[in-house]
Amino acid sequence: MNTDKIILHIDMNNFFASVETLYHPEYKDVPMAVGGDVEERHGIILAKNMHAKKFGVQTAEPIWQAKKKCPNLVLCPPHSERYVKYSNLAYDIYSQYTDKIESFGLDECWLDVTGSTRLFGNGREIAEKIRKRIKEELGLTVSIGVSFTKEFAKLGSDYKKPDAVTEFSRENYKEKVWPMAVEEILYVGKSTKQTLNKYGIKTIGQIAQSDPKVLRKLLGKNGHSLWRVANGLDNTEVQCIDEERDVKSISNSTTTSKDMVTEKDVKVIMYALCEKVAMRLRKSNFVAYGISVSLRRSDLYTYGHQKQCEIPMSDSTSIFSIAFSLFKEIWDKRPLRSIGVKAFSLSEDDALQCSLYPEEERGQRKSELENTVDILRSKYGDSSIMRAVLLTDSDAVELKKSKNLPSLPGADRSDFE
Repeated sequence: MNTDKIILHIDMNNFFASVETLYHPEYKDVPMAVGGDVEERHGIILAKNMHAKKFGVQTAEPIWQAKKKCPNLVLCPPHSERYVKYSNLAYDIYSQYTDKIESFGLDECWLDVTGSTRLFGNGREIAEKIRKRIKEELGLTVSIGVSFTKEFAKLGSDYKKPDAVTEFSRENYKEKVWPMAVEEILYVGKSTKQTLNKYGIKTIGQIAQSDPKVLRKLLGKNGHSLWRVANGLDNTEVQCIDEERDVKSISNSTTTSKDMVTEKDVKVIMYALCEKVAMRLRKSNFVAYGISVSLRRSDLYTYGHQKQCEIPMSDSTSIFSIAFSLFKEIWDKRPLRSIGVKAFSLSEDDALQCSLYPEEERGQRKSELENTVDILRSKYGDSSIMRAVLLTDSDAVELKKSKNLPSLPGADRSDFE
């Protein structure tokens, strides 16, 4: 009896550019791109259509550079509210086939349709139904990967674009997936690729056929994880939307005006984010048992990591310590444009008894100290008391003088879920 999951990965093709074309049909037959302010020094291409792609225009490259490649490139400013609207409309369609949906940004998500086959057909049939509905009802196209693991489904959605369905099964994955380059695997960054290539491992098949003990020596835990992925053994679950709604979280994120390229750049911004999250935890009388970080590169690729903790926390020092260690574990050294910090697995602070453990006592003292800081800041302003780490960078000083973190239009998120 086959017990494999049936997982879809859906990628909305050229999403930002395609949504803008719905509002401006004149963009349909010309090279166009969604980008920042042309007058801004750091303006970049956020998305492009297929016509612009033929000229070599790339996501995340400077606008001036894209204009050199394609002088007739039509630029459109970003409208985040439009992208959120169509992302939600697509989500409503997905939810008619399963409640197990895991978002991966506005334009991508995984669906576990294992329990839906009796109603809607096999995985490929469900994918085709969704693809057609998105096209007919929303006027957009999607590429969908169908497979028995999340990673293979993601590879499937990238395999053929636009407006296509690709299935990687037990029968064909060695033929189709194994010849792909190692960097096609999600989370394989530049440094991991270089390490693997140095030892002659250039394809996913070569990862699969390597000794997992050797991979672990080369890459730590990630080496064994990659071996499992390459052999179709990854059993990571797709998160159910109902479970997500039950989880309370407090988060803050920002998109910066220039790339963050060093640990110091990230450290300053991340500490500011952690202070905001900690302050809102205390204000809402919560402590957190879990911390997660999300990173978005300048090419808009988004990834993250999280950790469950035994000791509850509501002070910025503890939150930052975990968040920054998570960041260092996963950062692939490529320039970052956006970072976020989330506190989850929340409990009411009043429900906690005084702890006999020194770690919890220290955390409680830190929170009490920061409560005093909150009072002083509310009375004299956010910049009345500042951490030394935030004074080491002029951008961070300006950031802390403001009520809000700086962001591109629609890019900043400050969520209380």
